[in-house]
Amino acid sequence: MSAMPTRHRTRRPAVEQAAPLQGAGVAAARDGGAEVVVRDVVKSFGTIHALRGVTLTVAPAELVTITGPSGSGKSTLLNLIGSLDRADSGTITVAGKPVPEPRAAVEFRRRVVGFVFQDNLLLPYLSAQGNIEAALLATGVGLHERHSRSLELLAEVGLADRARHIPSELSGGQRQAVALARALANNPRLLLADEPTGALDSASGKRALDLLAKLRERHGMTVIVVSHDAAVARRADRVFHLVDGRVRAG
Repeated sequence: MSAMPTRHRTRRPAVEQAAPLQGAGVAAARDGGAEVVVRDVVKSFGTIHALRGVTLTVAPAELVTITGPSGSGKSTLLNLIGSLDRADSGTITVAGKPVPEPRAAVEFRRRVVGFVFQDNLLLPYLSAQGNIEAALLATGVGLHERHSRSLELLAEVGLADRARHIPSELSGGQRQAVALARALANNPRLLLADEPTGALDSASGKRALDLLAKLRERHGMTVIVVSHDAAVARRADRVFHLVDGRVRAG
């Protein structure tokens, strides 16, 4: 694929710049992705101050990485954006709408956001196809459509021939690919990934990153990845550094 001409961006504070989006699918991607705006977000757990006034903006269809040492607040921030937890103060909007509180976020998580975790969280007693179909149950999609869409997604991540395999019969990289396919089942505008390569060897991690980048461009979604992996940061459009609960200048 030939690179598009470099597009200039306005430099923003507290953010390390990286290569701009490239590829023919970028215009369509920007229409499908969701802007994420975090303003002055604070979150504490008892005496532990996880986030101390975090402010950042992610543009539609960007792939950004949030880095930082353990305990810096990376996963906490991801959970707040995905409405798995609520902030003590500050605001978070996704696609122009405030992120709902966790107890009222069923529709948000069903229609807007997809999740990928380090441990993939696949149901061990279901096949690869069954895990994806399970993610579609709450959307009201009929049996035939669940079946066909799950097979399409498995084919997209290169696992059409593993549809009937349960997680224990798959490699770590294959399990993470199934988790990616499952996260795409509801056509999310925003994909949140917490250490998606953390449990993989370097070769499997590279394949997972290649797949994530391909899926981002094809589906036109915004992607936010929390990771310690320098390889993940190199693939991002921009990198945010969190240190002691604050965004640090790049």
